[in-house]
Amino acid sequence: MFFRACCAKITWMQPCTQKGVSIGRDMRMTGTVSSGLGRAHIFMAQSHYQEQFKHLLGGTAWPGTLNLTIQGQDLVNYIALRKKSGIDTLDASDTDRSAASTIDVSMYDAHRVRGFLRDGVSFGGATAFLAVLESGDAIVECAMLIPDLTRHTDVVEVIACAFLREKLSLEDDDIIHLVVKS
Repeated sequence: MFFRACCAKITWMQPCTQKGVSIGRDMRMTGTVSSGLGRAHIFMAQSHYQEQFKHLLGGTAWPGTLNLTIQGQDLVNYIALRKKSGIDTLDASDTDRSAASTIDVSMYDAHRVRGFLRDGVSFGGATAFLAVLESGDAIVECAMLIPDLTRHTDVVEVIACAFLREKLSLEDDDIIHLVVKS
């Protein structure tokens, strides 16, 4: 089950505790809010996914994702998590892929979201990593979702129980921090 409390300010690799128990090292990424293709709601609304998201997030996920465009070292970290998920990032540069292979992501729990087949239509699986979003003083529990099939290589998709754009008053080009929990 997802944690319910965490440190107010989290920095890269700072230990964080929940009810006195060390959670470990966190991976912090900074991203720019960007508009997606507008199709996530089709997948997010599926009851098969929602049942799995309830176990992951502790409640029903908002039927959509928040997209964060990342670059630099954050992109390298994301590529390392994609690799842990079994997703190749062949569109990334050789330099970024090589750098990602040196990052230890063993402490991050990959939660499998199973795909399914409905009426002859295949809905693919995904991997989720528990996280929090930080925007100003606000912290929102969420998960980074890495779909098995995606066109994005430098865009992180974030799911939560809340409509994140509204809850955090976000617009395209806003900068926000995603902290992946270990």
